[in-house]
Amino acid sequence: MASGDDDDPIIEEIDVYLAKSLADKLYLFQYPVRPSNMTYDDVNHLSARIKPKQQKVELEMAMDTNSPNYCRSKGEQIALNVDGTTYEETNTYSAKIMDKQTFTSIQATTNTSRYAAAVFRKGELHVTPLSGILQMRPSFTYLDKADTKTREREAANEGGDSSQDEAEEDVKAITVRFARPESEQARQRRIQSYDFLQRKQAEEPWAHLHYHGVKDGHSEHERQYLFCQSVDASENSELVKTPKEYLAMLMPPIAEEKLVKPVGPSNVLSMAQLRTLPLGEQVKTLMKNVKVMPFANLMGLLASGTDSTAALRCIQQVALLVQGNWVVKSDVLYPKNTCSPHSGVPAEVLCRGRDFVMWRFTLERSVLRKEIASIIKLPPEDVKEFLEHVAVPRVNRGWEFLLPTDVEFVKKHTDIAHRQHMLWLGIQSKLEKVFNFSKEDFMPNNSPQPDPVHVTGEQRLKNAQDRAQVNKSSMQKDLNTRRSESSVQVKQEPVSDREDEPMDTSSSSSAINGSVNGYPSAFDHTNGNTGSPANAPSVELKEFVKKTFKKHFVLTLNEFKRLFGLHIASMPSGHSIYPSISDHMLQDAILLCQCKQIMVPFPAQTTAATDEQKVFGLWETGEEFDTQRRLLYELFNKNYRIRRTMIQAKLTQELGDACKADVDRMLNECCISHAGMWYLKGTVPS
Repeated sequence: MASGDDDDPIIEEIDVYLAKSLADKLYLFQYPVRPSNMTYDDVNHLSARIKPKQQKVELEMAMDTNSPNYCRSKGEQIALNVDGTTYEETNTYSAKIMDKQTFTSIQATTNTSRYAAAVFRKGELHVTPLSGILQMRPSFTYLDKADTKTREREAANEGGDSSQDEAEEDVKAITVRFARPESEQARQRRIQSYDFLQRKQAEEPWAHLHYHGVKDGHSEHERQYLFCQSVDASENSELVKTPKEYLAMLMPPIAEEKLVKPVGPSNVLSMAQLRTLPLGEQVKTLMKNVKVMPFANLMGLLASGTDSTAALRCIQQVALLVQGNWVVKSDVLYPKNTCSPHSGVPAEVLCRGRDFVMWRFTLERSVLRKEIASIIKLPPEDVKEFLEHVAVPRVNRGWEFLLPTDVEFVKKHTDIAHRQHMLWLGIQSKLEKVFNFSKEDFMPNNSPQPDPVHVTGEQRLKNAQDRAQVNKSSMQKDLNTRRSESSVQVKQEPVSDREDEPMDTSSSSSAINGSVNGYPSAFDHTNGNTGSPANAPSVELKEFVKKTFKKHFVLTLNEFKRLFGLHIASMPSGHSIYPSISDHMLQDAILLCQCKQIMVPFPAQTTAATDEQKVFGLWETGEEFDTQRRLLYELFNKNYRIRRTMIQAKLTQELGDACKADVDRMLNECCISHAGMWYLKGTVPS
């Protein structure tokens, strides 16, 4: 024994036993918001439940409502907010006072292998491993229930006076969508999401428990299991270790990590490691990661002294020639028996789609993404990935090939370019059968243009003067020839002395065979730039406007034009009494017939056309009901949709107590209900 041990002698030896009876059931409860001298041992525990897999515990404890520290009015108010005034079995506080509180657990630590509960008795220490350490904190879920009750009451009050028609018309369109196959990455993200974990936790059922107090006989019986049931050392092998084994448990040896060499640039492969691979693997690895590359750049990445012929032989095995540049083959990127990481589409389908994209770039510099997607019919994510491999987006030009055409390579290696061209012809024939198209459908329309010739301004002016002189002489010659051959004598009339002689604008000269200015009468949809020369609306048009608005009360310009077109179509053929009428004339006719335009403030994102945003309403009929209708129009000048309660309040404010029958009549005449809101006719969003 070392001399230092004499200063620290062993006073007593204690035998340690490992108890396993409660190893999977023993929990340590902590109450961090409660002082240690104020325990809950004497508090009445009303109920207890647990979710074993989650190690989640809830305890419901009674509150002393007779305590001088308890505010009874606050307790009654909380109970009223949570349960309301009704008496139901599901009420949280059946006594109409907050007489209990709930404690919910959270895990203090997820790794409890270092913690145990120990009992010392008669010189023996009995240790039981803990299954969990839980911190019990007050739960405030009753406040969430009170908020829910408040929102329900507000919603009931807000929609209480809506008519039954509104509730029936509150119908929403349902869009049916079919879920596409879920990739492994998407599945992992979904499993790790908060919503998924919340649903999984909610799926585990609660196990209800019976609580026993500290001094209860059942508790005393369970405490006996904290002692090791067998004191035989042979059965406690966990605590019988040799010094070497015990030291290894305290200080485990460091495991040597095996270094796995990366196999490609995707694992940050250095150029030195790359050049240790065979030439074919080097080319394949580079092309798989770069996707598209000129041959000169490839030779620059390979080791100096590499034979270009051997490199050409290798690159033809893993890439195809597109515009003089090498693009990695599709089956190298998408090997057999794999699928898309975005959509789960099989590799065979992906290869066909990507080959079509590469073939299109052999024909032209730019392609359109929509056109590609409409033919190969793959998910947008896959189409975008194909294009990003070999192209970049350009404004108003679609996707342009990533690199300029390598003309030098094509001229230098004509045999390889010809071989690749024949290979593309074979790929084209396969694609034509799969996607049902012909090459002529994609041939560029722009024919080769001659090189531009730069001409100065003086040269252009001189050329124009020469052409004018030649044209003048030829036209004069033709005119003289016609005069000599013609036998018709033209009478020369003296010029009138009156400079203000009026032009004949009578209708007899302009209306020939039922036409206006030589054109048949028709409904003109322009903004008044053409049409009848008469500006004032006819009597017949005014009568039609009055009759229509007395029937419909509110109309958009688009709807009125539709009704007017039906009216003209119903008239006998050849008996049309209306000249050509523009939109401007129609609006003037409406405004002259006791109607006014309602300036409805449509939202900025509205899809309504211009004619649909022009709303007109009947303003004056001579009835007392006109006042209520004008108040309604005033509301719609401020908002494009309103609630019935706002209309009722406006009428009450201006006219006193408004009759419900009058309000219903006004709404039925001028408005339409949709999703609990009222809109003017024709303004409901589609």
